[in-house]
Amino acid sequence: MMDTVTHPPDSIDQALKSFGLSGFRSGQREVIQTIVSGNDCLCIMPTGGGKSLCYQLPSLVRPGLTIVVSPLIALMKDQVDSLSRNGIPAALINSTLSVNEQHARLADAAAGKYKLIYVAPERLRNPKFLESIRATPIQLLAVDEAHCISQWGHDFRPEYSRIGQFREWLGGVQTVALTATATPRVRQDIMDVLGLSKARQFMSGFARPNLHFGVVTCQSDREKDAELARFLQRTEGSGIIYAAT
Repeated sequence: MMDTVTHPPDSIDQALKSFGLSGFRSGQREVIQTIVSGNDCLCIMPTGGGKSLCYQLPSLVRPGLTIVVSPLIALMKDQVDSLSRNGIPAALINSTLSVNEQHARLADAAAGKYKLIYVAPERLRNPKFLESIRATPIQLLAVDEAHCISQWGHDFRPEYSRIGQFREWLGGVQTVALTATATPRVRQDIMDVLGLSKARQFMSGFARPNLHFGVVTCQSDREKDAELARFLQRTEGSGIIYAAT
């Protein structure tokens, strides 16, 4: 396992500016400090809570490469595009690339040109990928959408069950598993499959004070039209209206 160094809080705050942010969201700092200090962890944080920063920022302040396992090509692209806009070297390796492009990015990763590489779980069985990664200093393995590991999760993917073997092959590299929701049974599956026996667990609350959900009772179509007009007039920014067909 790679040696890690505990960084003072000011290095974390300074690195935050690289993402165009001025402050942490609730729960982020604690998770980030835990990872920067070299600990494995399981992070349960609601959608929109800022899970990605929890592994992206530590990747920036420490030497070595972070491998991010993600199940969705579109999600990989969005995150890599966002990192690149902020000047943070990151890349994805997936089936949208030609074989030559994949090999070129693996060579760049081995040369230390990236801080983060995003891959699908199926990639972890690719001989060329394994050969290249073996020669690359890895500082962190981040498993996004980690509920996919468990057959009791809502999006089970068998390929995720092999990530623990990949982690062991890397010598028990420091690992963070992240998901938006997980029952106690799913959390235990994640810990067992990844071999995170001493991982710290963080579970943020699901309250979203920036969101409001309400129901308005209307007796006629005319009332519905009038309420819709009032909603549009008084609502600044974005809103969602649920209605019948």
